[in-house]
Amino acid sequence: MATPSAFTDVLVVGAGPSGLMAALCLARLGVDVTVVDGKGEPTRESRALAIQARSMEIFDQIGLVDRVLAECGRAPQIVPGYRARAFRPVSFAGFGRTLTPYPGIHMLEQSTTERILHEAYRDSDTGRDVLWRHELRDLHIDGGDEEADHPVEAVLTTPAATVTIRARWCIGADGASSTVRDRLGIDFEGSTNPLRFYVADALGVTGLVEKSVNMRVSRDDFVLGFPMGAAGHHRILGTVDEHEAEHGLEAGVRARLEAQFAIRYNESTWFSNYRVHHRVAERFRRGPVFLVGDAAHVHSPVGAQGMNTGLQDAHNLACKLMDVIAGRRAAATLERYEAERRPVARRLVRSTDTIFARITSRTRAARFARDRVIPFLGPLAVRLVPGLVDTERLYGYLAQLRIHYWMSPEARTRRRDRVVGRRLAWSGDNYEALRALSWQVHGYGVAAGTVIATASALGFDAHAFGPDRHRRLDTRLLYLVRPDGFVAAAATPREALERFRSFVGSA
Repeated sequence: MATPSAFTDVLVVGAGPSGLMAALCLARLGVDVTVVDGKGEPTRESRALAIQARSMEIFDQIGLVDRVLAECGRAPQIVPGYRARAFRPVSFAGFGRTLTPYPGIHMLEQSTTERILHEAYRDSDTGRDVLWRHELRDLHIDGGDEEADHPVEAVLTTPAATVTIRARWCIGADGASSTVRDRLGIDFEGSTNPLRFYVADALGVTGLVEKSVNMRVSRDDFVLGFPMGAAGHHRILGTVDEHEAEHGLEAGVRARLEAQFAIRYNESTWFSNYRVHHRVAERFRRGPVFLVGDAAHVHSPVGAQGMNTGLQDAHNLACKLMDVIAGRRAAATLERYEAERRPVARRLVRSTDTIFARITSRTRAARFARDRVIPFLGPLAVRLVPGLVDTERLYGYLAQLRIHYWMSPEARTRRRDRVVGRRLAWSGDNYEALRALSWQVHGYGVAAGTVIATASALGFDAHAFGPDRHRRLDTRLLYLVRPDGFVAAAATPREALERFRSFVGSA
């Protein structure tokens, strides 16, 4: 067993996707980071499935996208339906092609995502292996003094001993039942859906359309099916009939799947049941300790947003910590982590809660709609709606490409900018520069000498692009781009230096 360090810059509690993403980003940037987890090994179950486009862009930025693409599949279409009847497929094929280098939806089991992140962290220059079987028992902040050298004291138990690790900063990525959040005394506000749900990784499945996301409803039930690669291998989710638990839960689920939807499967490699929670932590930070992923927010699986949001929490926070540790920005700027990411979580929980409540509603009106309206109007809707809806805009929300941060308090008094406060618009050749994880000045038509001079005065990287193919970016402006790829500010060349200095020097 590895011997833990007595001191570390950043202690990450939890080796799930969010914790490993934070650790890998920090390790890549030369930060001393230690990851601990009470489990004995990485996750083996295939929990979260979908990788959204924004997360794929982050995997590109940290040099892992080729490994992810080599192991993930694609879900080219969704097939809605009523009972055993499948409606016309709605294709994802063209969604996002003008917005991102990774359009569509990519399917990758959480266990595989964790393995890729774990191997990359372990193999990084400053990384070390995860300290498995290190269970957090207590967490202290020295007198609340976050300015101390190593104010965080974590007490962990291992099979052999009790271990103490001191850190400058701590990231709680230890899931919905977070010990870090509990020790900080942070409320986990929200509600729990009264229904119970099942999830099955099923083999030999029949009755679902292959290589598609399947969504079926009946008067009192619904089922979701996600392709898992090989033919006949699907992740199936639905509601539990509490009476079925009395006679063997999985057997009852299988009987109902066949009776309601004509879906059958030979065996499952994993079957579980759970309740869906919609909760957001009261705060995402207390002093030098931060919460990311499920420790900060949990919600329904609608839209496959959960793991992706956690990965983006971790990426956002790691970039901010890196700036502070390197001395580029004051510690006060870390307040922006909660200011940026908690509103994202709150909006996500509200939207998924609303959609999930409608899908699972047992009201008379909901049952009537599922049993009488959908069978007749559903086939017509799937033909007409794609032509009537702004699919690029809808995809932008689903793929988490339209997230917006207010870059300053005074900005809240104005309308949201199309570029500032958002991830840098992709234009075909400008994302390679983001792999440096550095502050940058970009110009999309401004003379290269002007871009370089402005960036040099700030000590940042400069990237000058021609005006062609950059429709979303103003050819007259310079853009200040953060290490996480979000645009912090925009200004004319005459005003840029003063404006950018003011922003970088602010909290």
